[in-house]
Amino acid sequence: MDAQLVAFTGVAAGMVAMPGADFTVVVRNGLASRRSGVACAVGVAGGLLVHTALAVAGLAAVLVAVPVLFRTLQIVGGAYVLYLGVRAVRGALRPAPAGPDLEGEAAAGVGRSLRQGFLTNVLNPKAPVLFLSLLPQFVPDGAPVMPRTLLLAAIVVVLALLWFPAVALLVDRLGTWLRRPRTTRAVEGVTGGALTALGVTLLAEPLAH
Repeated sequence: MDAQLVAFTGVAAGMVAMPGADFTVVVRNGLASRRSGVACAVGVAGGLLVHTALAVAGLAAVLVAVPVLFRTLQIVGGAYVLYLGVRAVRGALRPAPAGPDLEGEAAAGVGRSLRQGFLTNVLNPKAPVLFLSLLPQFVPDGAPVMPRTLLLAAIVVVLALLWFPAVALLVDRLGTWLRRPRTTRAVEGVTGGALTALGVTLLAEPLAH
């Protein structure tokens, strides 16, 4: 058994499962419906696929090497996460309408959930640095670089496709309790606050320079 491959799988699993903006967005969409949560989870995995593909192609190195490009990605990513956070907080503070059509809203929101998951992950400014620094560590000396990095990238995407839909399904499983109006507003407020704080943090660094 390839010990480096096993070690990478463990590291990648921890990286994928680490709570962040993508986890928070999946939970928030999972509250709408199972379909919205799973669609958001697939979108997150799609964002990871973009990052791993860029790292394999070497484009991530260019992004990191050119400060203006990297700072632009930081600002755009931070602004998008902040937008999601403020929107969630406003939703938590807004009085719930009487008799909402949750099923209709969930059906209409699947495409939006997919886009939210994808954009939240693909605009993460830390991901290019992370993948660029992580993948080469698990390429053995003398091994063909391209096939190995493709395999490592595939492992990351597969782990994301396992983890994030599982989170969405768990939220749906707890849906009876989580979708109570008071609980929903509380979760919306907490996730919105977390996304807002993360967005401010992501914006602070590039704007400070």
